[in-house]
Amino acid sequence: MNTEHYPVAKLSDETLDKLQHIESELRSQTDEDIVLIAYKKEKEAH
Repeated sequence: MNTEHYPVAKLSDETLDKLQHIESELRSQTDEDIVLIAYKKEKEAH
């Protein structure tokens, strides 16, 4: 993945809590150390 157009997303505390809850659920379901990463898609310059 070309991260040039995908900077790390700035999440609110509430949204970050939701994301961490989903990570926890996935860990429980898969018995794997799942980490979710949020990127913000930017429009490509032409």
